[in-house]
Amino acid sequence: MKKQRQRYGADFKTRVALEAIKGERTLNEIATDYKVHPNQIPKWKKRAIEFVASGFSGELTARAEDDDRIKDQLYQQIGKLNVELDWLKKKSGLWS
Repeated sequence: MKKQRQRYGADFKTRVALEAIKGERTLNEIATDYKVHPNQIPKWKKRAIEFVASGFSGELTARAEDDDRIKDQLYQQIGKLNVELDWLKKKSGLWS
């Protein structure tokens, strides 16, 4: 029987990463307290630092604006395709 992989939430990862960033304890001490593998902590720490850095540079807001623009375009395309599909169904006699 396979052991299912443990999944950690964002809050948990943040707590562990902040603990590592503080540097008051070793990775092994933190890993023992939080019951995670010591190799995982530097990855979470690096990711947390990247998110903090990008948050101050305004990169996240630019990315969110790009995502919103792309979503709007996709919704317009979906609407157009739905209209075309309805027209084709009506013309082919599949419309009920």
